Amino acid sequence: MSVDAQILHALRTSNSGSISGADLSQKLGISRAAIWSRIEELRELGYDIEASPHQGYRLLSAPDVLHADDLGWRLEENQKIGRDIRVFEQTTSTNDVIEKLARDGVKEGAVVFAEAQTAGRGRLGRTWMSPARKGLWFSVLLRPSLTPQAATQLTVASAAALRNAIESHTGLKAEIKWPNDILISGKKVAGILTELSAELDRIKYILVGVGVDVNLNPSDFPPELRTQATSLKIELGKPIVRVELAAAILRELDREYARILAGEFSAVADEWEKHCTTIGQRLVIHLGDRRICGRAESLGEDGALLLRTDHGHLERIVAGDVRIEK
Repeated sequence: MSVDAQILHALRTSNSGSISGADLSQKLGISRAAIWSRIEELRELGYDIEASPHQGYRLLSAPDVLHADDLGWRLEENQKIGRDIRVFEQTTSTNDVIEKLARDGVKEGAVVFAEAQTAGRGRLGRTWMSPARKGLWFSVLLRPSLTPQAATQLTVASAAALRNAIESHTGLKAEIKWPNDILISGKKVAGILTELSAELDRIKYILVGVGVDVNLNPSDFPPELRTQATSLKIELGKPIVRVELAAAILRELDREYARILAGEFSAVADEWEKHCTTIGQRLVIHLGDRRICGRAESLGEDGALLLRTDHGHLERIVAGDVRIEK
């Protein structure tokens, strides 16, 4: 844990609400002058830290910014996902950044956040609107010992983790639309983009891109999306502290990833199916120029959607543009 993270942790967990410079110095093993210097740096980042000669330092408020150290101390000590967190003020797409890190050999578990994206992307080449400091736009680097055919398991696990974190953190009822959308009140609030680099028999790395509409207002959405998309702020009626939600999502992603590596996909899939609005529905799926109609029956052992077509065949669907037929 970095010095800044330790200071913030000490300020937040102090029983009296404040902590002296001497106590911080002893706890962190650095001089009081170094403590003061780090406090000044945190103030410049927007943390409102009061200094009193008699009571010491007290954290009055924290800014609505993503700070790697502030995120890191909220995670589990031995957590794999989030052990290396990098935050950018703006980038094209976090998947672009994490892909470069993957090619450079960075260990799995690295996470890249951006406060804003200029070219955020979703599935099937669609753009993802990413206004500054109103959502969570991030990507995770994974290097699982899985075959390329099993990669869909990670999309399923990521969707389950994202749904769990949103519902437990906000209390809102969240649902999954196959393969990677999270819905609240039937409107999309979050999505996942999984990108793969693999050889014939092994995965080299997987990039899991996540976008969550956190504190967007109705006016932030283009008119054509207002009936299809929403934000947690709109649904809850109040803003969300993004750093707390981000930490909750990373903890859930780490938990579900560990279950996949432990060979527990069937349990993850059962949980996913309980919250999926797609299973049992009649679907129209477009795969390029091909159009498939049928009823979604279940998930396959590898995470593919099993669709009973109108002709009675059971087809494995691993991708496609899905529309639920009313």
